[in-house]
Amino acid sequence: MRLSIASVLTVGLIAFSSASFAAGGAGQKITDYDFSFDGMLGAYDQAQLQRGFQVYEAVCSGCHGMKHVAFRTLADENGPGFSDAAVKAIAANYEVADDEGNPGDTRPGKPFDYFPTPDVGGNPPDMSLLAKARNGGADYIYSLLLGYTGEEKELGDVTLYENSAYGGYLNMAPPLYGDDVEYADGTDTSLEQVSADISAFLMWAAEPKLVERKQAGVWSMTFLIFFATLVWFTNRKVWAKIKHPENHS
Repeated sequence: MRLSIASVLTVGLIAFSSASFAAGGAGQKITDYDFSFDGMLGAYDQAQLQRGFQVYEAVCSGCHGMKHVAFRTLADENGPGFSDAAVKAIAANYEVADDEGNPGDTRPGKPFDYFPTPDVGGNPPDMSLLAKARNGGADYIYSLLLGYTGEEKELGDVTLYENSAYGGYLNMAPPLYGDDVEYADGTDTSLEQVSADISAFLMWAAEPKLVERKQAGVWSMTFLIFFATLVWFTNRKVWAKIKHPENHS
């Protein structure tokens, strides 16, 4: 099922590469989507990441790998949070290179393996760092998926598609149309919802330690505020003795 859908989407989802894109236009329209991980205290929505992975697996994985993402990270508490059993099953659904066999041999994946790169033509870009590949991150991905205007034009033997988020024409056909998957949790599968979910998942793939970094930052800020306050009161007390020694005789 996964491979058949992906084969239809020959270019695949969000091809941020020089081969797929020329240069974005100046009139880009980026939607500021309210993702759960936005802001200093934001965190990933685990259910959304699981849905986003479902979109990746059903629509994208036949063409696009995630060579920097290990299967085991799908169990991260601040990530998708899949059970260990689910991670083992997911990994086993992929064929990875068998380093102990002959050249070209493969074996079912294991949790410590990384998502493989599919052997397809056209060299589709890896999805591990897509959310970092453009200014706007997840907002840009979300906007691009929703930005197709329906206008097309031919350039030689290539069909180009107008996209408002890209700010011009690109040669990637719309990869999502809505109702592309059937979510296990029963969530609506409108184009807007599916686009938001895969965008969030790709943000996690690119920034798996985002929540931990934010927590460390909040702790550091709290400590600095406490330390600065302590220094201020100490300084005030010391200078009070110097300015008004009569009050401390």
